[in-house]
Amino acid sequence: MNRMDKKSVWVARYGMLIALAFIFSYIEALFPIYLGAPGVKLGLANLVTMTGLYTVGIPGTIAVNLVRIILVGFTFGNMFGILYSMAGAVLSLLLMILCKKSGWFGPVGVSVIGGVGHNIGQLLVAAFVVQTAGVFAYFPVLLAAGTVAGAVIGLLGGMVVERIGSFVRR
Repeated sequence: MNRMDKKSVWVARYGMLIALAFIFSYIEALFPIYLGAPGVKLGLANLVTMTGLYTVGIPGTIAVNLVRIILVGFTFGNMFGILYSMAGAVLSLLLMILCKKSGWFGPVGVSVIGGVGHNIGQLLVAAFVVQTAGVFAYFPVLLAAGTVAGAVIGLLGGMVVERIGSFVRR
């Protein structure tokens, strides 16, 4: 395969990942969940993050996340939504990268840490925006939700990576 063909393959892969993350975010927007704290979601778009982290690497996963957050924010949300999503995504992805690189965690552990980290990042921004630490009252609910959602996404992500990993790395 020549250089141009390889570049086209990578562009197609990133486009596919962005499109999947966008669709998963749209699906979540259609079915809001309220479990005692605002913002609780399954995090379907994180399935794309998990898959990207294990198949296209860190820079590509960061780029896909950034594009997804901006597109979804402008399409379904507002600037505050983008701010909250960005804060959660930055902390989540940083923790996921560190956990994956450590070798101590498999996909489920990496995803659980990411789910909890996402919620912590959003709580930190919320506390800053509303100028009160009272938002941390939601932490127990968000910790439980991030753990369960992270485990589900980690299991699914591990299966996806196992099935497509060797194909994508070509």
